[in-house]
Amino acid sequence: MADLSINCGGIKSPNPFWLASAPPTNSGYQVCKAFEAGWGGAVWKTIGEPVMNVFNRYGAIDYNGQKIAGLNNIELISDRPIDVNLKEIAETKKLWPDRAVITSLMVESKRETWHDIVKRTIDTGCDGIELNYGCPHGMSERGMGSAVGQVPEYCAMITGWVTEVSTIPVLVKLTPNISDIRFPARAARKGGAQGISLINTINSIMGLNLDTLELRPSIDGKGGHGGYAGPAIKPIALNMLSQVAIDPEVDLPISGIGGVSTWRDAVEFMLLGASSVQICTAAMHYGFRIIDDLTEGLSNWMEEKGYRSIEQFRGKSLRCITDFGNLNLLARTIAEIDESKCIQCNLCYIACEDSAHQCIDMIPHNGKNQPRVRQADCVGCTLCFLLCPVENCISMVRKDDGTEAITWNQLMKQLPQPLTWESLRQFQKKHGIDIH
Repeated sequence: MADLSINCGGIKSPNPFWLASAPPTNSGYQVCKAFEAGWGGAVWKTIGEPVMNVFNRYGAIDYNGQKIAGLNNIELISDRPIDVNLKEIAETKKLWPDRAVITSLMVESKRETWHDIVKRTIDTGCDGIELNYGCPHGMSERGMGSAVGQVPEYCAMITGWVTEVSTIPVLVKLTPNISDIRFPARAARKGGAQGISLINTINSIMGLNLDTLELRPSIDGKGGHGGYAGPAIKPIALNMLSQVAIDPEVDLPISGIGGVSTWRDAVEFMLLGASSVQICTAAMHYGFRIIDDLTEGLSNWMEEKGYRSIEQFRGKSLRCITDFGNLNLLARTIAEIDESKCIQCNLCYIACEDSAHQCIDMIPHNGKNQPRVRQADCVGCTLCFLLCPVENCISMVRKDDGTEAITWNQLMKQLPQPLTWESLRQFQKKHGIDIH
């Protein structure tokens, strides 16, 4: 059997699936229920400053029949008293000593205030602390949340205050609402953090009601920006995860967050360096029972691939990440249509004709028009492949023999400078690529 246990910055759990700091971890009842279902860990809903939440706090985007492809919220941190939360955290940890219980914290930017809440948190016996530097709404207006995560100096300073007194691992949760996530990640390391959590929700306005002209969600006719989460943000999260994972100036364990809904999503996060993965929207959508699919799917995949532990494949795909200038310009692929599977919907022809490279022709065939790729002109953009509704009807087939390779950076050294369209065209003609 595959071993699913992990160690993320000194925080151990029997499997990598943690509930993120959010409504599903708002109480001891919920966290214990999740642990009974099989979750490996939970990050308690952020505790700290007194707040009062509004009643209408969520908005969602449905896409192509899928409910909640993206979820927006304007919910603040826990509206339950700190003492109540700390008591339940201690009780939960005693009941579940083998699970990861992490306490998420957010208080005002005063050293003595942070020292006090950290010491009280440690007394619960929890496994670690997560500093919430990512909340994009409500708290950021008070100088907390993403207002801290967007300023590396603040990030390092407050993390330093925490690590001055913390005797348990400290993770820093980063905001994606920043131009370069590596800077606050480096600041977290400078402050002494043992790990990084990313990403928090993305600043967004979910939409408008075209009848009332009000924002969604609307509270007595008013609304505002909130935090965007769910499956739609996964590509953004993966990009930021990889940026931090390959940065030698960070070099910290990472708990990956952002659109994880299935075991396949989780594996992608781990392949890009995450030790644990945190899940929120999927649990809110389908309930805690999804843990069965997550653990079973991950275990089966690991056994199929021959991995006995997560560490054997964690970060294995980071080697595939490079800059555009290092990509092989001569690795040529073109589209091929399997006419036996084609339903003549002609979406490929329309897309290529209107929005791509005009290299699909309509050929009369058995009384219908059959789309066919003009291979000499196909640039392998993959648009037709991506939009075809029939599985395996369109394939991207490699046509070069793999014996030649040249990157843009290498090309710039070979061709006369300054580069001209004519010299570039001669190079293309020589190698039989991208000629119109």
